[in-house]
Order: sequence, then structure tokens, then C-alpha cells
Amino acid sequence: MNILTPTADGSNTLFNEEIGEHYHSAHGALQESKHVFIEAGLKHGLEKLKTSEIDVLEVGFGTGLNFLLSYKHCTEVDKKLNYHSIEAFPLSVETLISTGYNQYVPEKNWDSFINNYEKALESEVELSESCKLQISHTTLQNFSTEKQFDVLYFDAFSVRHQPELWTNEIIAHACSFIKTGGIFVTYAITGNLKRAVKACGFEIEKLPGAPGKREMLRAVKMI
Repeated sequence: MNILTPTADGSNTLFNEEIGEHYHSAHGALQESKHVFIEAGLKHGLEKLKTSEIDVLEVGFGTGLNFLLSYKHCTEVDKKLNYHSIEAFPLSVETLISTGYNQYVPEKNWDSFINNYEKALESEVELSESCKLQISHTTLQNFSTEKQFDVLYFDAFSVRHQPELWTNEIIAHACSFIKTGGIFVTYAITGNLKRAVKACGFEIEKLPGAPGKREMLRAVKMI
């Protein structure tokens, strides 16, 4: 069962009783998503790649907050977004609506997302002329695609509660979907994670973390 929970910045998150962890930081769901995935991931990627179109892969769709903010930003800067996420346990439309995240994005973006969410769990859908969304209803372990991505949002539950998603083998599997020059970004940073990502041919960068975390990880694929 997921319990709606307010966070310190006024935005909501969900507490997953089975996993024993919140979907976002209790210090602020909205500010964590913006800091880690939008600022350090998407915006950095668009600036670095200087492209009119960006391909994003996300591990852990969850409440959809990272996607919604990515969709919003790409709409604002007139960039095309192709967003593919992996989610083993998709939330219901009713649960997504309960988060109140509609207040953080334009109404047309929210409506196109909610109206097409269940379709996106089956195949890629076009939410607008500039945004496509697909959510693969599977585990990262079983996910495969020939497509390569510009940015990877690694937003799994923490290693404490979901250690199977932080092994060297799984990190390598996730990194295999990133283009040369592409970006791996996550809220976490540990010695083992740094070594695992570096072993995949990435250059590691430590950045200031979102509130509640001292540091976070961003890495660029060099080979």
C-alpha cells in the first residue's frame, strides 16, 4: 500500500509500505526531482549536446514527477522529448492524480499525461508534437532495447531497500543503454556506485546533493 505523505517543501510523495521507503526525499519531493534530474540531468544534457531533441531513459517511473517536470521544461525551451521509463510496479491513475502534481505543470501537459498513461504502459504514445512517452512494465533486469539514450535518470529505491538494483551487474546493464557522450545521473553516491559506473567507461563527477544529501553523482560516458 502507498500512503500519500507531505514533504518539507510542501509537495507530496508516497510512502511504499512494502518497500519501506518514500518515492521521493522527505526533505522535498519537488526540489529533489528538479535538482537531481532536471538541473543536473536534463538541462545539462540539452546544453552539452546542443540538440533540438533528447532521448531520456528512466529507471523507476514511480509517481511520474521526473517525467512531468522534464515534459514541462522541454515544452518551455521548445525541445523534443522522447521519454522511456522502466517500472515494475506501475501506480494507478487514481494514485497519480492524488499526488497533486498537476499544480506543477501546464494543464495541457497534465491532461495529455493522465489521459494516455495507461496506453503508455503498453506502447509508445505521442502526448504532443514534441513529446513521446513509453513506460515499460518490467524490471530493469529484464529490460532490453536496441535504442541508445542521451540521459539516464537512475531513480530506483535506495540500496538499503532495493539492493538488487545497485549491483555492479545491474549498473552495467543500465549503462549499456547510454550513448557515448551521454549522461548517467542519480541522487545517490557511494564508493561502490562510483567504481561500478567508472568501470563502464564513464567519467565521474560529484555534485552537491539535493536537500538532505551532501552529494550526488553525475557521469559522462567516454567510450
